[in-house]
Amino acid sequence: MGKKKYAEVKKLLLEERQALLKQYHDLEEGNLNTSQSELSGEVGFDEEYADSGTQTFERERDLSLSNNVKDLLEKVEEALRKIEQGTYGICDACKKPIPEERLKALPYATLCVECKQKEEKKH
Repeated sequence: MGKKKYAEVKKLLLEERQALLKQYHDLEEGNLNTSQSELSGEVGFDEEYADSGTQTFERERDLSLSNNVKDLLEKVEEALRKIEQGTYGICDACKKPIPEERLKALPYATLCVECKQKEEKKH
């Protein structure tokens, strides 16, 4: 990959990081605005049982989304570090170059397709 391609990928990753940071902030802000009784799962006597289930579902969904965004942020940060270190686009497992098509589709990929498939078969 040439310097121009690295610059393009870095720009895309920086944009992705900004979008993820905003998502994460919005999700965390939503969780902070949740009342203490909602966080603990307490339901008042006058609330419907279905409301309790809905609140629990929404809280769990938001926590899951927040964790997913946090995980993606870490992957983007790692890709940016690899660009700075000059190791971007190299498979962590076999040390061969990751195909450009894969990096276009998933700019924070750390494994080539073959190694990723091997990893998935293990799980």
